[in-house]
Amino acid sequence: MPMRLIDTHTHLDFEHFDADRHQVLTRCRQAGVERVVVLGVHAANWARVWQLACDEPTAYAALGLHPVFLQDHRPEHLDELRGWLARLRGEDKLCAIGEIGLDYYIENPDREAQHHWLDAQLALAAEFELPVLLHVRRAHAPVLALLKRHKLVRAGVAHAFSGSWEEAREYIRLGFRLGLGGAGTWPQAHRMHRVLQQLPLDSIVLETDAPDIAPASHPGMRNSPEHLPAICRTLAGLKGIAPEELAEASYRNSCELFGWKADARVSRPAAPRPPVPHR
Repeated sequence: MPMRLIDTHTHLDFEHFDADRHQVLTRCRQAGVERVVVLGVHAANWARVWQLACDEPTAYAALGLHPVFLQDHRPEHLDELRGWLARLRGEDKLCAIGEIGLDYYIENPDREAQHHWLDAQLALAAEFELPVLLHVRRAHAPVLALLKRHKLVRAGVAHAFSGSWEEAREYIRLGFRLGLGGAGTWPQAHRMHRVLQQLPLDSIVLETDAPDIAPASHPGMRNSPEHLPAICRTLAGLKGIAPEELAEASYRNSCELFGWKADARVSRPAAPRPPVPHR
């Protein structure tokens, strides 16, 4: 029997999967990856993300405005996001707000603008009581400061976490899980390996960030949720536990975060039409 897994962070709507998206998800189910979360990054791809979640029984949607796509965001997009969240309130297929955050690694980041977009989306997460899926690069301190101010009831995930143990501990204190994926499987990721060994199991969720951040087992390839079992095995070995133990912990943590029943089977839902958001 394969391990049961949930990929908490993918971009399966990207063109990298246009040729074989359905086949990838079929192979994922065969490998034990029971659910995948697909994240929106700008207003233009929300309809595509939502339609994918409606069409595929194991896909779930998160909608957000990513800091790397700052040039694509317009003030009215916050109103549009609010409209989507209002129309989809209570829909099982909407599981979070994301991908949102701060990225100070990119060249000449507009920190003030990034801060504005994150602050506004955290306010929406508080209003709609949804978890957030965070993108954070070289910006843990300001992100943590905003999270402490908003005090989200359902917290979320610090995606692709590569920070220090002290930063990890701050996220955990706020109720956040840490998203671990392919980056931690590489031999040179020494700090990540040290932090991984200290993390409590109830703070970890697994992810791929497909098509990005391929694991060491698939160098130079398109990343895919199909690789999550290999990622789990490598990270479990680094932590000194059985892969099944890590997989089960991540599965239950993910279900708790997104409000899913850990023992419920995924069945094909009736596919609603993508709603027209309020403007």
